[in-house]
Amino acid sequence: MVWLRRTTHYLFIVVVAVNSTLLTINAGDYIFYTDWMWTSFVVFSISQSTMLVVGAIYYMLFTGVPGTATYYATIMTIYTWVAKGAWFALGYPYDFIVVPIWIPSAMLLDLTYWATRRNKHAAIIIGGTLVGLSMPLFNMVNLLLIRDPLEVAFKYPRPTLPAYMTPIEPQVGKFYNSPVALGAGAGAVLSVPIAALGAKLNTWTYRWMA
Repeated sequence: MVWLRRTTHYLFIVVVAVNSTLLTINAGDYIFYTDWMWTSFVVFSISQSTMLVVGAIYYMLFTGVPGTATYYATIMTIYTWVAKGAWFALGYPYDFIVVPIWIPSAMLLDLTYWATRRNKHAAIIIGGTLVGLSMPLFNMVNLLLIRDPLEVAFKYPRPTLPAYMTPIEPQVGKFYNSPVALGAGAGAVLSVPIAALGAKLNTWTYRWMA
């Protein structure tokens, strides 16, 4: 029975990670497309770091196994690459969808949990902060390696994008001159309470299972 429960737990993680990916895309669909990426980077950073940390810490504490957060992020990454491949198969360029860099941040969360000997509060405070700080850095490096977002946008506008939302001019620096710094700062602050929420979900889950 132990192996069955353990298998069920990991299958549950797979299902929720896939659904998290769908929620992430649907919550800010345009954020995933390079035509709006630069203008929305701060919002993107906050949404991605909080979405990652709430699910990752929930399942890491649920299983009690360091490495579960990375497993969770890997599933999200694979699922989004499948979506990217689907768009590519439809004739859109390889850079049309940008896959967020979740895995390194999740590894930092796992490392915190392991290094503090599975201390839940350290995982919430230190791990949550590290996720919020690192996500914008990794994702900006990722964006710098692709083609110019506006170039892609003008050549390949989204078929479902309304005419009034079509990019007409560069929007770089719309929020601040340093979207990475702002995203990292806001993400670090917000990821900690969201991580605490993910940890609290364990209490509710155990009560439900009882």
